[in-house]
Amino acid sequence: MAAPGTPRLKKQLTLFDVYVIAVGPMLSSGFFLLPGLAAAKTGPSVVLAYFLAGFFVLPAMLSKAELATAMPRAGGTYYFLDRSLGPMVGTVGGLGTWLVLVLKSAFALIGMGAYLALFTNFEIRPLAVSLTVLFGLIAISGTKGSSRLQRGLVVIVLGLVAVFIVTGLVGAFGTHAIEISSDDFRPFLTHGGEGLFATIGLVFISYAGLTKVASVAEEVRNPDRNLPLGMALAILTASAIYVVGVFLIVAALEPAALYGTLTPVVDAGLEFMNWLPRPVAMALLVTPALAGLAAAGNAGVLAASRYPLAMARDKLIPSAFARLSRFGTPVVGIAATVALVVASILWLDVLTVAKLASTFQLLIFALINLAVIVMRESRLEAYDPGYRSPLYPWVQIFGLLGPILLIAVMGLMPIVFSIGLVGVCLAWFFFYARDRVVRDGAVFHWFERLGERRFDGLDTELRDILKEKGVREGDPFDELIARAAVLELPDSGTFDAAVHSAAALLSERIPVPAKRLADGFLRGTRMGATPVAHGAALPHLRLEEAEFPQLVLARCRAGLAVSVGDQFAEGEEHGEEVYAVFFLVSSEANPGQHLRLLAQIAGRVDDDGFMDEWLAADHERELKRAILRNERFLSLRLGDERASSALIGQKLMDIDIPEGVLIALIRRDGEHLVPRGQTELRSGDRLTIVGDPEGIAEVANRYGGTDGS
Repeated sequence: MAAPGTPRLKKQLTLFDVYVIAVGPMLSSGFFLLPGLAAAKTGPSVVLAYFLAGFFVLPAMLSKAELATAMPRAGGTYYFLDRSLGPMVGTVGGLGTWLVLVLKSAFALIGMGAYLALFTNFEIRPLAVSLTVLFGLIAISGTKGSSRLQRGLVVIVLGLVAVFIVTGLVGAFGTHAIEISSDDFRPFLTHGGEGLFATIGLVFISYAGLTKVASVAEEVRNPDRNLPLGMALAILTASAIYVVGVFLIVAALEPAALYGTLTPVVDAGLEFMNWLPRPVAMALLVTPALAGLAAAGNAGVLAASRYPLAMARDKLIPSAFARLSRFGTPVVGIAATVALVVASILWLDVLTVAKLASTFQLLIFALINLAVIVMRESRLEAYDPGYRSPLYPWVQIFGLLGPILLIAVMGLMPIVFSIGLVGVCLAWFFFYARDRVVRDGAVFHWFERLGERRFDGLDTELRDILKEKGVREGDPFDELIARAAVLELPDSGTFDAAVHSAAALLSERIPVPAKRLADGFLRGTRMGATPVAHGAALPHLRLEEAEFPQLVLARCRAGLAVSVGDQFAEGEEHGEEVYAVFFLVSSEANPGQHLRLLAQIAGRVDDDGFMDEWLAADHERELKRAILRNERFLSLRLGDERASSALIGQKLMDIDIPEGVLIALIRRDGEHLVPRGQTELRSGDRLTIVGDPEGIAEVANRYGGTDGS
């Protein structure tokens, strides 16, 4: 487990950033460089190979989306494999995926050099090395700079690739600038079924952009939505362009010209853009190729460098790789990545790079599908993905077996390489890392159900991730706080007395005896299941009878002594002084929401200044504001001389309030009313209103908010 206080990368990547980081690399070497090399292995059926490769990658995409929304951490694939299958497999996955991304970046930059060589007299490899160093410097300067560059490059690629495809389709089916006949696709399978499947494995590298996205998951805003949606849009875009674009390339070029060319898009485009002056056509064709390959190189260096960062955090490689620059980027990881890319460019030929990268990518994607099965079957309550893969486990089983089949037909050299790389990774783990880590993966939680050991630290780590992610849209956190009962505890009180008082209040809202509630809270505290930190305790229960989450806020200005059991050392207890106690009860049927609500409260308690604000609060409204923060909470009193008087006599269902804002509670004549659509407001009512900051501000402006009165 990463050390407490490990610096986290800033969340600054949007849905569009996720899309361009994924689609940019996919529309790079896979389209602008690989089609000719792949066609030499299978003939015109290369079009089918690209389509089937996209089909084979779907299970991995769905599994990555689930894992990334549950565990949005730098190092993506490494982190998923380590936390699910343990640090030994994590070492193989981390070092292996790092190398895959290095090879993918080298492949793209060699292609970029090949296209630049059309206009210069420079050698391809020195050009590729220079570009690698340039992208490394950009990556060191900051993620946002790399993402801005990525956006611009991908927009150029998509725009000009659209021109290429539209012009090609018009040339093929409109003006007949190129003639398409069935003879162009005969023989369809030049090397039979085995050649087709080997080519599917070869072009699999074209979909490696999904790996790049997972590696920057820690830096994505709203990962539950943006990661799966961005990945899905990217793979749909790439698949469509591959199939149509490669079809046009095969139709436009003779086999002798197609097989082995490193510039297939330019060669094909010149055939059906012959109505344009050659320099103009060249510019329209070379520009997207350069932009796409640059996007792959840029994203590759950015994403690959996150793997050594994540592994160093977990002590699997030297801690120097976890060091961040003044720009907040993993400078040592970026430098090491650049060095490996340069070595690959100088020492490996282009087809070898593609084969090796694709082979190990297939193995990693198979393990990713296995990771989802392990995480699901471990039954960890804190495993709470914002997106769940459909058709579980059949999608994952197909995603596990399919890549193994493709590897088997790719030839001896890629298989030997994969076995050798796995061996090197295992040797590193046993000789360097094994004695430095004290954790196991979720697989042992699965084994625990069968009587084997488990690693409780993983559940703690997943709960920390829940705290960082916060509640989801639809979780009733604001409403929960607004409707919470409040207890002011006497200075001479005890924790046991506070528990029984809270249980009595909760039993009025949940059809459960107060004694059962109190016993549950106290038992959880003795067992160490009650989080206690920063002067606050969070006793919590999940009960079948609790249809809606309920909360009691308890404050003791003098402090309460709480004896908390250690769940990892049976029988041991330690004392804590607390000033805030949050008693949460929610449904047994929704453990994920229960943990998210708990994590949201814990996250607020951790904020600087919370406890000062909590202790200084003069009344119930201010206590609740301390939890919700002022901008999400408004207390509005209806009076004849106030702007709010316009609401008197209206039913709640008829009131026009902004979207995202809720009237959560009404206080009338000293009693609390749960708002209903038919509830009619009266003079003197005090409304507790919660919601988005923008909506709260609008209500305050419209009705003269009186949250302090």
